[in-house]
Amino acid sequence: MIKYKLTCKNCEKSYDSWFASSKEYEKLKKLKHLNCPNCDSFNIEKSLMSPNVVNSKKEKIEKVDKKVLEIKKTIKKYQKFIRNNLEYVGENFAYEARSLHYKTKQKTKGVYGKATFEELKELNEEGIETEVIPWLKEKDN
Repeated sequence: MIKYKLTCKNCEKSYDSWFASSKEYEKLKKLKHLNCPNCDSFNIEKSLMSPNVVNSKKEKIEKVDKKVLEIKKTIKKYQKFIRNNLEYVGENFAYEARSLHYKTKQKTKGVYGKATFEELKELNEEGIETEVIPWLKEKDN
């Protein structure tokens, strides 16, 4: 599709019109199917128009980049809260979570750490609630 600004040479009114192609415009003009909506004249010419170019790819990338930055900022906030309020237990997460749940150890803080998918599944089957969150490394922040 192409958009042209058309001008009537009789009344000098101009208007915009869409065409399938520039060839389609020429064909309709030759067949006298283009007439002025104001004075009904067939003395119509196309005027110069500047194209309206939108770089939608760039805009989409910028929107995605902004969303990614917002998500990273939120993850950083969660990570800071977790570091400040929970105890890091590393690979012993499943053991420590069970100890807290069954009260075999007295801890004042909750725990966070690493666990396999299988360990998390077993913990959930035992009624021990766990959450998995994405963890950004310091250099990714």
